[in-house]
Amino acid sequence: MVQRPRMATTIPSVPDATGHFGQFGGMFVPETLMTPLLDLEKAYIEARQDPAFQAELDDLLKNYVGRETPLYFAERWTEQLGGAKIYLKREDLLHTGAHKINNALGQIILAKRLGKTRIIAETGAGQHGVATATVCARFGMECVVYMGQVDMERQALNVARMRLMGAEVRAVTAGQATLKEAVSEAMRDWVATVENTHYIIGSALGAHPFPMMVRDFHRVTGVEARQQILEKEGRLPDLLVACVGGGSNAIGLFHPFLNDENVRMVGVEAGGDGIVPERHAARFQGGKLGVLQGTKTWLLADDDGQINLTHSVSAGLDYAAIGPEHAFLADLGRVEYTYATDDDALSAFKEVSQTEGILPALESSHAMAYVSKIAGSLPKDSIIIANMSGRGDKDVAQAAKYLLGEDLGTL
Repeated sequence: MVQRPRMATTIPSVPDATGHFGQFGGMFVPETLMTPLLDLEKAYIEARQDPAFQAELDDLLKNYVGRETPLYFAERWTEQLGGAKIYLKREDLLHTGAHKINNALGQIILAKRLGKTRIIAETGAGQHGVATATVCARFGMECVVYMGQVDMERQALNVARMRLMGAEVRAVTAGQATLKEAVSEAMRDWVATVENTHYIIGSALGAHPFPMMVRDFHRVTGVEARQQILEKEGRLPDLLVACVGGGSNAIGLFHPFLNDENVRMVGVEAGGDGIVPERHAARFQGGKLGVLQGTKTWLLADDDGQINLTHSVSAGLDYAAIGPEHAFLADLGRVEYTYATDDDALSAFKEVSQTEGILPALESSHAMAYVSKIAGSLPKDSIIIANMSGRGDKDVAQAAKYLLGEDLGTL
């Protein structure tokens, strides 16, 4: 557990004018991308202040995506663990099955304002790719999604979903053939096609203004959860929990609560097979400060600065760097970061499925694993909100293999 001294002061407004969250963030990109990034930042700031932009986004979030999502009291799971009351923020109930649609929708409306006609994206677990393919179909734009070959094999269902909606899914076979390599290929595409192409980054990482934009489009999760828990319990929660890959679902839940000093927040990274080099993706467990794919942040690298291989049973958490705002919040001591192993996540997947009738995504299962570990030790009048960031339909083949010993083939 990475837990620094708690800050009692107000969290500063970030990023700054240069796109930094303290020492983290920034724009570490080829010169050819500087002008597009600055143009994107200008367009986003203007859009954010435009009531028409927000009205269009709000209407689609409600009537197309299905917001607001419920804050569900997990009664049987709470009883089984015997401690704090557990609420699940049900982002899994959104159109496409995960929180990713919030950001994809916001960014494609922005791309339309910029006059772009072609969209590219990267994806790991496939949920961001599905969300991007979905909004491209809705707005009639060309869509290309880069995905590591390893992830395509373990998330074949999502690959089919993307293709059925008209997206071209390009397999990336370089390196480890997972999310990091998919991001690299998408960035190469963007450098060559920036005149007509917008890159919808899927998490709160990359060069400025992407971490800020992605956070802002996902804040709706925390804004809703805050109002919902006040209505249900008459007070704020004691603990927020979310899984952290790049960190979009976590920052979306955490951000509206950052200045509430009595609300503890825990981000759960992918512990893989344990904290063994190249067999996990927990950046705060032996990681170091560095630059990867446009941003300065905590990442997993060797002593020569070469990026380490990573591993997680969940494709969406299998990434070597963490979003810069999370690195900043860890430095401030405002958010604690821990990890769950593959075995922990699979156990939590089974536990939630069999007590609540909800199949959590394997990514979300990392957050559920921490809840399972901690809830029973907390007083019964404590309140936990855990972000159910996605549903586990996409992970049924993997879960059946590990938990039931059944080979369902390629779904």
